[in-house]
Amino acid sequence: MIFKSGNLFITLHCSILAQYFFSMNRTFLALLLTGVIFTFNTCKKDSHYIDDQNSTIISARIKSTTVLSETFEAGTKTAYAAANVTFSSGSWYLNNALVGNSASDRKFNTKSIRVQNIGSVRMNFNVTSGAGVVSVYHARYGTDANGTWEMWYSVDNGTTWTKTGATITTSSISLVQTSFTVNLTGNVRFEVRKTSNSGRLNFDNFSITDYSTTTPTQDNNMGMGNPSGAQANITFTTNYLMVKPQYSLSYNKSRGTANWVSWHLSSAWLGSSNADHSFTSDNTLPTGWYKATSSNYTNTGFDRGHMCPAADRSLNTTDNTATYVLTNVSPQAPNLNQIPWNNLEQYCRTLAGQGYEMYIVDGVTGMGGTGSNGGVTNTIAGGNITVPAWWWKSILILPNGQNDVSRVSSATRVITVVMPNTQTSGSQTWGYYRVTVDYLETLTGYDLWANVPATVQSSIESVVDTGPVN
Repeated sequence: MIFKSGNLFITLHCSILAQYFFSMNRTFLALLLTGVIFTFNTCKKDSHYIDDQNSTIISARIKSTTVLSETFEAGTKTAYAAANVTFSSGSWYLNNALVGNSASDRKFNTKSIRVQNIGSVRMNFNVTSGAGVVSVYHARYGTDANGTWEMWYSVDNGTTWTKTGATITTSSISLVQTSFTVNLTGNVRFEVRKTSNSGRLNFDNFSITDYSTTTPTQDNNMGMGNPSGAQANITFTTNYLMVKPQYSLSYNKSRGTANWVSWHLSSAWLGSSNADHSFTSDNTLPTGWYKATSSNYTNTGFDRGHMCPAADRSLNTTDNTATYVLTNVSPQAPNLNQIPWNNLEQYCRTLAGQGYEMYIVDGVTGMGGTGSNGGVTNTIAGGNITVPAWWWKSILILPNGQNDVSRVSSATRVITVVMPNTQTSGSQTWGYYRVTVDYLETLTGYDLWANVPATVQSSIESVVDTGPVN
């Protein structure tokens, strides 16, 4: 249950007992809402666990243009025998594949491609302006087993073919997108090759972006919304907006940390810069407000948990250093910080290297965590810094492109996790902690992805991500 007063959200929240049950079974979480606590805060990594990345703001937005978008709606093929099929983009060769429209076919509209055995789906034509990123959605057909497949390309009109990227395992029963950054100039065509006899697979919404303009950029760190309606007004003591070039955050004076931090991630933010990893107080906080120091965390049993990771801002020293300001930090159990939380951060950077851009919001909520010293700790720094009960994160993922809000659809992948701030959290992979955005919004009182149209929000926020975890 959530009470909302002005810009302060108060949530009926789980006690420390609930953390224990959560570590065993997430479904208990909703049943254990007991204690009232303020749900403001956010965090990330520790001074002992280095994570770099930074950058300067790029004013020019040079992004990808989609040169081919095929939904497979226009063609018809009801048998698996090899044949050519004409779709809206041109002629495709389907071998051990058909155009599926049954209730068991995973599809966005009325049709998708269904491939069995060692089947394939191949373009009989070229795109002529090169290819930057090629993407396709895929899922298991019906109740079939997992299947594997690969992406291949030809630059000589189909005479010879070259594999790009890794072999993909499809395990989801919902369509998920996989993209391959190929960066090829001139004429090119593609083929999806199923490589396992087991498990029929569905493929839908195949797209190619033009290489000549596929340049990832740095975008607005709050481009998808302001989750709590934070304002840069000192009367908003529990929801004070701080906008920095590297990230934006809602600061909570009563907790001594951020409620949440929001940032954009693409390969345009990534480089090889390494700061000196010295945590510093944030002197831009209003006069008279408590300013955390690095020593506040010493011997507490908790890491200095980054909210926006240092490794997400490694393009230059200025950006990297900015992540070590302590308004971007909250107490985090070491095993949580260094295992599932860190692995999820690394996965996001892997996606950035594969041609994706992400809008990420993470934060903290509740009071009371268990660090390496054992027991439950509610505050550190003489009561000036609240130890959160939970760390959370939500990640909206798009292929590199422009007009980002308008490109969010019901098929857009959103990863959302809620992890208890305990040492035992390190015993699970990050995928174990996935929840819906709706659940997180109930927990915190925030409105995530508020700039996305309401109808699209309702679609992407009501499902638990089942996509790949590495």
